Amino acid sequence: MLNGLQHAHSGLRWLVLIFLLLAIVTSFQKWKANKQEYLNSDKKLPLFALIFTHTQFLLGLILYFMSPKVQFVEGMMKDTYLRFYAVEHISMMVLAVVAITIGYSRAKRLDDAPARYKTQFMFYLIGLVLMLAGIPWPFREALGAGWF
Repeated sequence: MLNGLQHAHSGLRWLVLIFLLLAIVTSFQKWKANKQEYLNSDKKLPLFALIFTHTQFLLGLILYFMSPKVQFVEGMMKDTYLRFYAVEHISMMVLAVVAITIGYSRAKRLDDAPARYKTQFMFYLIGLVLMLAGIPWPFREALGAGWF
């Protein structure tokens, strides 16, 4: 079960990143074009990005309590690998999910379409940057996980 959850968590990251990028690019384009209408179709991409982000976060929380990568042992803060998974990875991801959720919620309440796009763009971009910094990419020496 642990192996399946790890693969799901690792694979779902690509959907999260793709939908976040699409939502960011679309919001930026419509904000800069000063689009005055916010249609129902404009809500779908940010909503899917939010849904995939939350699903990924839930899988990550389950793994946090099950994975052997997270160990609270003496000297763990001195060990780069243990500290990354126990503290840094989850902290960055919590902040990213919070930023994306706040961005979606604030944008939903705004009446002005350009302000909605700007809010989504800013908060989703902050969330994406935090996620990219907190992912254990394969090229990150001792921390690196697989591509999938």
